[in-house]
Amino acid sequence: MTSVATPAISTWAPLRSRIYRALWIAQLVSNMGTWMQTVGAQWVLVDQPNAAALVSFVQTAITLPVMLLAIPSGVIADLVDRRRLLLGAQSTMAVLATVLAVSTAAGHTTPSVLLTLLFLLGCGQALTGPAWQAIQPELVPREQITAAAALGSMNINLGRAVGPALAGVLVSLSGPQLVFALNALSFGGIVAVLAVWRRPATERKLPSERPLAALQAGTRFIRAAPAIRRVLFRSILFIAPASALWALLPVIARDELGLSSSGYGVMLGALGLGAVVGALTLSRIRVLLTPTQRLGLAAVLFGLATAAAAVVHSLPVVLILLIFAGLAWLLAMSTMNSTMQLLLPAWVRARGLSVYLLVFMAGQAIGSLVWGLVAGAFGPVRALLAAAVLLTLCALSTLWLPIRHNAEELDLTPSAFWDEPQLVVEPDPEDGPVLVLRNYDVRPESVEEFLAAMVFVGRSMQRTGAMEWRLYRDVGVVDRFVEAFVVRSWAEHMHQHQVRLTAQDQLREQAVVEFMTSEETTTHLVAVAPR
Repeated sequence: MTSVATPAISTWAPLRSRIYRALWIAQLVSNMGTWMQTVGAQWVLVDQPNAAALVSFVQTAITLPVMLLAIPSGVIADLVDRRRLLLGAQSTMAVLATVLAVSTAAGHTTPSVLLTLLFLLGCGQALTGPAWQAIQPELVPREQITAAAALGSMNINLGRAVGPALAGVLVSLSGPQLVFALNALSFGGIVAVLAVWRRPATERKLPSERPLAALQAGTRFIRAAPAIRRVLFRSILFIAPASALWALLPVIARDELGLSSSGYGVMLGALGLGAVVGALTLSRIRVLLTPTQRLGLAAVLFGLATAAAAVVHSLPVVLILLIFAGLAWLLAMSTMNSTMQLLLPAWVRARGLSVYLLVFMAGQAIGSLVWGLVAGAFGPVRALLAAAVLLTLCALSTLWLPIRHNAEELDLTPSAFWDEPQLVVEPDPEDGPVLVLRNYDVRPESVEEFLAAMVFVGRSMQRTGAMEWRLYRDVGVVDRFVEAFVVRSWAEHMHQHQVRLTAQDQLREQAVVEFMTSEETTTHLVAVAPR
């Protein structure tokens, strides 16, 4: 595959936006607070009976809600005002974190109380995740989405690197209640920025989708979007083996390199430094490499670091390669995240991103569990070498499983280009299902080209609301074709008309017009119950 040049947009360009810059800084503080909270929670439990099991439950309590609630959270974020959703969730999390700090200071934080509060805080994180990702295109121009995704990945990695180290010092000085209190305060910055952000109001001419119907619409969209399914598949191919390094790094630090907890912190710091280096060099890498090539490079670099962690016993060498691993992690995460955002229109963006977040979190959680079992059976060195081999295969698979390289060029702005139906009877919004028939009279010499173009029209209809779609040939009229698709209700068909179609869909339909001898005709049929 040849490289496709991309204009060199600085990674720091999104920070020129005042609201994005303020939210990014607030999110960094909050990420550090979350990691500090995790260390404090583990410290509370280390002296309890069955400490090993209880400590492992901390991460479960935090991540399980994301796996359970990611999809419903994406639906909610597409149906309500995202700013208000984030404000409410962040404020609630601040209250919960305050309760945890006060309870710990008063000596009332039992393991059950701690894990319950952590689970509720995890529910808040699950609720905010899709909405947080979905507002990024509202904060920066479309051409800066990739840079914003890189800054977001760097933000997370910096929080992961700095938060635990800072928490270790603070816990040793004054106990876990201090880090819990600081985490509670860290939510305040996000709440303050969201409170002053004046998000442009969107006028709703149609009733909101119902939650179950919205979930089904999101599922249909992804099912009819091969480019998005490819990104999700590539995410699994990378995350599943890459999770081995994150899961087994503490064991390697202690058993293979003979390091203490502070030495392990230095290794995490190297990964965080790599993320910063990746952010600094991303604009240059984007000019040289396509998104698929970036994913291949990331898999190679992360695989080398994974193999080195298994067989190299020199700490300086391992740290250097971990810096490259941090760069690779940022490169992969920013590429997949930004590609997802660029492929999703606004009406379904949070739902699509919630699936990506679910794949990411499940891949890490299940991958860590599997690699832990493999390490227990065969040793951590063999487990890491096996993961490195899989990462090499992941890199090679980019040769025949690429992702879309021109996502930035897609115009996904809403485009209500269909003519409004001419009605003699006004259906109720919930009437349905609705059968739509569109007749096409095609030039004889253009039939094959027409059929090829209708493949993309069919996907467009399925993405925007069609539960079923078929193309028929009218055997009673020369070269007449009939497109038939079924939509759940009249309200959903109106959403298809006025909200869901994009300029890209319009281009697909304009391509079909070139092969026709006359204008298409459309018929709307609404199901009725026989009496």
